[in-house]
Amino acid sequence: MPRLYGFEDMAHRRVREPEAAVVRQAASRRLEQQSYPAITDWMNAEGHLTTRGGKWRPATLAGLLDNPAIAGLTEDEDGNLVDTGGPRIISPEEFKAIRALRPSNNPDASRADQREYLMPATLSVCGLCAGPFTASPSNSGNRGYRCSPSTAQHPGGCGKVRINADLFETYVAEHVLAELAKPEVSALIGQAREEILAKAAELRRQVENDKARQKELGTSYAASADLSLSAFKAADQELTKRIREKAAQARFFEQVENVPVGDIPDLIRWWKHAPLASKRGLLALMLEQVAVYPAASRGSRTVDADRVSFTWRKWNLPAK
Repeated sequence: MPRLYGFEDMAHRRVREPEAAVVRQAASRRLEQQSYPAITDWMNAEGHLTTRGGKWRPATLAGLLDNPAIAGLTEDEDGNLVDTGGPRIISPEEFKAIRALRPSNNPDASRADQREYLMPATLSVCGLCAGPFTASPSNSGNRGYRCSPSTAQHPGGCGKVRINADLFETYVAEHVLAELAKPEVSALIGQAREEILAKAAELRRQVENDKARQKELGTSYAASADLSLSAFKAADQELTKRIREKAAQARFFEQVENVPVGDIPDLIRWWKHAPLASKRGLLALMLEQVAVYPAASRGSRTVDADRVSFTWRKWNLPAK
């Protein structure tokens, strides 16, 4: 029986640090909900081999990250996790979080990959009506984005624009990476990232303030007969909407924390193997908005330049 990757011995008492570093990176990617096939693609591309000297497979990696020994744990006969006192490559909390993802991502299934979407609703809009442009599989099950038609629950959308997800995401990635490759842009990434994180922190403060106002509103309604039920509901719903929108924008901005600072020698290679959160973080850093317009013809397998419009982020960096 081969030893467990990351350890020198079968008793899991001595860590093999070069392998342990790989386990930590793989665990980090899994916690970002990157799929097992995507993680093993990265591991194999980086030249990391299994203890038998072979290439990684999704099921092999899933078995490793599901082994409690990597967190200094073991399972008793009732299936409870027990501390062994042994070394920990990842923390017990990280291990449990990875285990919690098991039901939603079978490593042998490609459906999870099929359902990963790069573009968040906070970034892309319909070019015709400016409504949210959200992930929506086609009738055949292929990944796609569309402007949803107006409903009572979600009014405003025109429902007239749809685009294939693979074509759209590839087009966006090509333009973002080309912009980042410019020396004058890449040199400012570190400063720009701090600026966006500051915006996220300000949004979080606004969310907390709105929550406090919402609580005060409820107290006022309970204590006073001057505030009608209809007025209370209207104000409460408006605050709830603001809290939800600001929190979503803050989460989107906070993803820039995952963008590497400094020179990236091969942007294309980095993008191919980066976790989804890192990719979204780069979009948050580079773009204010992406608008999508109708295709010139039905069934088009290309994205014309006049179909997607980019609004690039303008960073408020100090003049040099």
